[in-house]
Amino acid sequence: MLVNPWAFLIATIIVLPVGFVWYNPKVFGTIWMREAGVNPDAAKKANIFKIFGLTLLFALMSNLILQGLVVHQMGALSMIGGMPFLETAKPSYAAFMADYGHEFRTFKHGMLHGFMTGLFLALPIVGTSSLFEGKSWKYIWINAGYWIVCLTLMGGILCAWE
Repeated sequence: MLVNPWAFLIATIIVLPVGFVWYNPKVFGTIWMREAGVNPDAAKKANIFKIFGLTLLFALMSNLILQGLVVHQMGALSMIGGMPFLETAKPSYAAFMADYGHEFRTFKHGMLHGFMTGLFLALPIVGTSSLFEGKSWKYIWINAGYWIVCLTLMGGILCAWE
């Protein structure tokens, strides 16, 4: 298996502690609430199980794609059709994996690709939506920055933890 299930779980859960710090009033929380137009009293009445549950679901969905971006060996696996075809793969697949199966599997390398994913995928998505919603650049950078940090950490975890 190319991605450790524990790594996948930790990389999914990491969005919560990062969010607790990032959106803390002493960090960006107060600015974010003002820029988002969120009423602090209304926020206290929000359904946290729904919010956190969907946050974890979205992080899990992100990890399904992110693993293919940060673990280069996933490309070789996709060339044979994926895990179901592992047993019937040609000998060249086994030879390739013997030579390169652990190359570029470091936290630093995963962080690089996670950061690039955040910068070149999350920022444009958050930025475009926010511009059409009439949100400020502060709002855009706070939300995109959160995802850039999360994807950077998620990428490092997925890539390094074999």
